Amino acid sequence: MSNLTLSLAYGDYDRTRPIFDGRVKIDGVDPVSMLLSPEEMFFRAFRNEDFDVSELSFSSYCVKLAREESHYVAIPVFLSRAFRHTSVYIRTDKGINSPEDLKGRRIGIAEYQLTANVWVRGILEDDYGVKPSDIHWVRGGMDTPGRPEKIKVDLPDDVKMTQAPDGATLNQMLMDGEIDGFIGPRWPKCFNEGHPHVGRLFTDSISAAEDHYKRTSIFPIMHVLGVRKSLAEQHPWLPGALLKAFSQSKKMALDALSDTSATKVTMPFVEDTLDRAKNLLGDDLWPYGVAPNRKVIETFLDYHYRQGLSPRKLSIDELFHPSTREVFSL
Repeated sequence: MSNLTLSLAYGDYDRTRPIFDGRVKIDGVDPVSMLLSPEEMFFRAFRNEDFDVSELSFSSYCVKLAREESHYVAIPVFLSRAFRHTSVYIRTDKGINSPEDLKGRRIGIAEYQLTANVWVRGILEDDYGVKPSDIHWVRGGMDTPGRPEKIKVDLPDDVKMTQAPDGATLNQMLMDGEIDGFIGPRWPKCFNEGHPHVGRLFTDSISAAEDHYKRTSIFPIMHVLGVRKSLAEQHPWLPGALLKAFSQSKKMALDALSDTSATKVTMPFVEDTLDRAKNLLGDDLWPYGVAPNRKVIETFLDYHYRQGLSPRKLSIDELFHPSTREVFSL
């Protein structure tokens, strides 16, 4: 019996590189791997179902699943996670000194349903009493005018959102003070270039994230791995094989990160940063699987429903292929 030849789309991460370069094999699969940006991957996956296996936006997957329109079934491989206190940018000359000062402000977003934005809105509401309806959202392209939404969403009636003017970008609007801030997974170009009046709302974002984790035990999940439903139905062994391979690949990355004889990432203070992260999160910094992530997932599903992105509250059992909800142990 020959292996399946499948197309795989995922990001260029240390935790996926052993699959890309062949050090980790996927049982029964000959992968044709593509290393793509999230924007390209997700647009192609959700608009055209271009890939057999794809990294997916967690939020977009939930939108599709709740509408019973998903062509993919998820596997609890969380290829992207991030504390999103880094994702709120403000004009520092507009009197915004605390999260509560965002009420009534014009805040730019690339897409309302981006996973990072779901997490930020949930944190703003739960921790600071700032509801999505308290903010005037302005949607547009960050650096290119007229960014299309990969999935159309119907927002609650009390959420105010307008489109950026024709030809405008959110980056330029932030530079010109036409919006008061920006929320998103990528930093705006003007922040990276050192604009004197653009900064982060949480100036010490690491301490803010550490405090949030100590109170909630939540390390936010951004992306899941998805496999075509039709393939999973035809080859029921495939989701488990993918979970096994991606878990092995992540373990290789973590083992390499811990080998500090010569650091594997191009960054100083690796040992200190790793120790700080382990003191907060434990030895398994980046857990896959349902069991260790149940609270994180349930919190996200609650945010997603409360923000009107899913017409009904999804359950964890709906999200993942049945064969991946538990794994064997010796």
